[in-house]
Amino acid sequence: MSRSQDEKRTRSRGVFAISVAAEMVSMEIQNLRVYERRGLVAPDRTPGGSRLYSPDDIDRLHRVRELLAEGLNLVGIAHVIALEDRVEALERRLAATRRPA
Repeated sequence: MSRSQDEKRTRSRGVFAISVAAEMVSMEIQNLRVYERRGLVAPDRTPGGSRLYSPDDIDRLHRVRELLAEGLNLVGIAHVIALEDRVEALERRLAATRRPA
């Protein structure tokens, strides 16, 4: 496994409890639950069902916060995030095609 793959896996692994995640992004715990129900964030779960937020989830919650501050509602935020995710995936595909064989 390459170093970048290992780093990506580490960033996507849930390690923060919901209370810690909420504090990190200055949000109420209930808001994080709403954002999960709306599909804006998808934290890991422990075998007991507790949410575990990854560094990537924390970044996503910061982005949600920015978009809320810009006046978007949750439906608009979902669309923006979906488009940003699509652009990122397309950029990765393009970069892969440009790598020398």
